[in-house]
Amino acid sequence: MNWNKLTSDAQLDVIKEESAKQPVLIFKHSTTCSISAMALSRMERNWNDQLGVKPYYLDLLANRPISNKIENEFGIEHESPQVLLIRNGECVYDASHMSISFAGLQQAV
Repeated sequence: MNWNKLTSDAQLDVIKEESAKQPVLIFKHSTTCSISAMALSRMERNWNDQLGVKPYYLDLLANRPISNKIENEFGIEHESPQVLLIRNGECVYDASHMSISFAGLQQAV
């Protein structure tokens, strides 16, 4: 799986633009949380590029202000770990903790 690192809140505008052409996934990950590590591992093990989703990875410990901006931009309350699927500039699917799964993402796409 080839993650695109989300390290700047300016990238959120790029993500919105990209989401007009293809769905975009934002994975918010806490590097010190075992539940987050498990959700990340499950997503990576099951990932299939054929889904046509561009994946972004946000390290919450290094970039927490970006998560706050995501909450404001997309109206989805912050949780960790958390995935958001962005299509046409809007969040069309979100899941957190043990609800994060590739199968759930597939259904949302």
